[in-house]
Amino acid sequence: MSRNRAAPLRVRLTDLDPGDHRRFAQSDDKQFVTALARGLDVLRAFSGGAGLLGNQEIAAITRLPKATVSRLTYTLARLGYLDYEPRLAKYRPGLAGLALGYNALRAMPARRVAAPLMHQLAQTAGVCVRLIVRDRLDVMIIEQCGGDADAAFRRDLGTRVSITSTGLARGLIVGLPHAERLYVLEHLEHRNLREWPQIEKDVYLALAEYERLGFTISDGDAAHPEASVGLPLAARPGSRVVALTASAPEFRLPRERLIREIGPRLVELEGRIREDLATVAAS
Repeated sequence: MSRNRAAPLRVRLTDLDPGDHRRFAQSDDKQFVTALARGLDVLRAFSGGAGLLGNQEIAAITRLPKATVSRLTYTLARLGYLDYEPRLAKYRPGLAGLALGYNALRAMPARRVAAPLMHQLAQTAGVCVRLIVRDRLDVMIIEQCGGDADAAFRRDLGTRVSITSTGLARGLIVGLPHAERLYVLEHLEHRNLREWPQIEKDVYLALAEYERLGFTISDGDAAHPEASVGLPLAARPGSRVVALTASAPEFRLPRERLIREIGPRLVELEGRIREDLATVAAS
């Protein structure tokens, strides 16, 4: 095991992998409802973009027994959180779950405050500006502003991308509380043993960049040909960490422009959002 081992955290953000509820249920936490956790894991099975899933596929994703999954999907369908397709014997997300997602987005003060300021930077700098959060070992886009010229590089709101697959996550990782970051890295190591040395190197490089420049840098790669800068959005202690990123196709956004222009403007944007959030909280 690497030096990234950390003590378990007793907070909501530790639910990183399907099946974590088994460990929680065996702990001293008497308030934890295992049946509810299993049902939510079933709903999470669709978060990877799958439109239709059968019970066997859901069981494989969640690592739950198929008989348990069958009871859960039936119950969730009766409640409207899943819709059943009889011809294919598969389920799709229902409207009840959609309502929860939109309510969660609307309830985030950082998103409401940041959106107009993000739009302004996107228009004046010619970049795509995103607000992202961590969801287990992925990052999720919760707001996005950018010009039509970058339409091919834009992603839908709610899109989840693995922390290890894109430089967009660097600005988020550096903002995680120390214990939480170590916990995330330990899980990443377990899942990515072969790629772990490079992942670890990238994380500590991002930490050094953030300390030196105030933001992280990504030159893009074959899978995600976007050059980007990112930084965490300072929030109240104990609140969910979010991050700001600004990106564009790497052929249009050279590294020197990232460092000289886009990074400092993103730092300025973060400061303005932080000030506005403080005003909202005080009102």
